[in-house]
Amino acid sequence: MADLVVSLYAPALDALGEKVAKTDITIRPVLAPEQRLVVDWVRDNFSDNWASEALVAIARQPSACLIAIRDGEILGFACYDATARGFFGPTGVALDARKQGIGAALLHRTLQTMKTMGYAYAIIGDPGPTQFYVDSVGAIEIPLPGKGIYADMLRAPRK
Repeated sequence: MADLVVSLYAPALDALGEKVAKTDITIRPVLAPEQRLVVDWVRDNFSDNWASEALVAIARQPSACLIAIRDGEILGFACYDATARGFFGPTGVALDARKQGIGAALLHRTLQTMKTMGYAYAIIGDPGPTQFYVDSVGAIEIPLPGKGIYADMLRAPRK
């Protein structure tokens, strides 16, 4: 699948915000002392590659990795500016926490953060659930073949 682009000024982003406003989770940036815990969680639940991207995002100032937590438990994460400036992702939600709106809430909060930082658009590179991004924020495919920046990347096995 080709990369996607999202306008951070489109009405779809505001509509998503209204939809996820009543979630009972906390979404916030990762704090530096939480770095190892979060990176290990990403590695255990997803892959070494995603853990590497999360590590880079957390090391930025301010942290470019957000986590969704409930009662002190990590439920999901979302990064931006990890592999390239203006890129959203990676992002993931724990298997047993899916279908609760956590992914949508992380997407909204992360894109809003990018908008606040001055971005007008976000790129979703090598997206997994393409239809989720189309439906949630009106993402559109960038009409170029291949995997873009990730084309020749070494990949660790996904867990």
